[in-house]
Amino acid sequence: MATKMILTGDVNLMNVTDPAVPFSLVQAEFRVADIVFCNLECCLYRALGGHAVEHEGFFADPVVAGEALQSAGIQAVGLANNVNYGEAAITASIDRLDELGIAHTGAGANQSLARAPVILMRDGVRFGFLQRSSVYWPTNHEAGEVSPGIAVIRGHTAYHVPMHGSRPPANRPGIPPEIVTWADPVYLKRLDDDIAALRGRAEVVVTSFHWGLHQEVLRYMTDIAHRAIDAGADLVIGHGPHYSLPIEVYKGVPIFYGLGSFSFHTGHGGRQHGDWLGMMARVSWERRKIADAAFRFVRHDRCNRTVLRAPADEGVEFDEIVQRSAGLGARLAVRSDEVEIDLRT
Repeated sequence: MATKMILTGDVNLMNVTDPAVPFSLVQAEFRVADIVFCNLECCLYRALGGHAVEHEGFFADPVVAGEALQSAGIQAVGLANNVNYGEAAITASIDRLDELGIAHTGAGANQSLARAPVILMRDGVRFGFLQRSSVYWPTNHEAGEVSPGIAVIRGHTAYHVPMHGSRPPANRPGIPPEIVTWADPVYLKRLDDDIAALRGRAEVVVTSFHWGLHQEVLRYMTDIAHRAIDAGADLVIGHGPHYSLPIEVYKGVPIFYGLGSFSFHTGHGGRQHGDWLGMMARVSWERRKIADAAFRFVRHDRCNRTVLRAPADEGVEFDEIVQRSAGLGARLAVRSDEVEIDLRT
């Protein structure tokens, strides 16, 4: 029997007043899945004295947002991202998720708890999830030995002046630099250790990463994704830049570099965002191996409902993702209203 899994990108429930609205048009999809995992891009927290939108903080009503997640059938969430910030907000959000029985990974009262995975048992198979963020605030955001925060993989940036083969040539003053990124080796070693430990407790390991800038697949993202698979991950999903990004197949394992926004109405400064294109990944597992991997496009309507879209509805965007994914070794094909990933190597 196949175990069906749905994975989504960013879910931000700020300013949601009716828990039945955001997922009303996808709830039927969630209900037939055995596992639904998403990146929770908000804290279930009510700030004392209120919260001004000009101050950083994605705070969703803990009662309404919690009910929206629970009633939709979302069983697990990742919390390692740039908006799960602040001791009070993180603690309150975790407490609310625990109250609702929604599993979570990526944040905690200390580094050990933040790095801890979540394991779900389905059909006698243990599915382990862990999440890390490379997008986070430099002040008191990363969980410490005794301080709350999120689990991270530190990334670095350098600006390199090309000396060979550049146009204009390197002998001209003012030549623009190349931007170089890489993942910190100390944090990559921790990722190795965490995946190895999780492999000892779960038959299937899913890794989730908050990363990215605009529509690029940066080198540090590839470094992290490949390292996770080399360490034993069976699936890699990414999110963060709010764009649908290309897919790579590495050693037969799919990497969703950017699932985009799944439910994201209000953002920084209280601004209402436009109709971002997102992806809902669907993965079926048989005998602890991926039997099928595909995705559906999603957008939002004026009522802040997530709406499923067919590839034919997204002609230009779909063609671009197909082309960019092909450059990463992934062959995509339309199958009815979803896009199937060819995992053959």
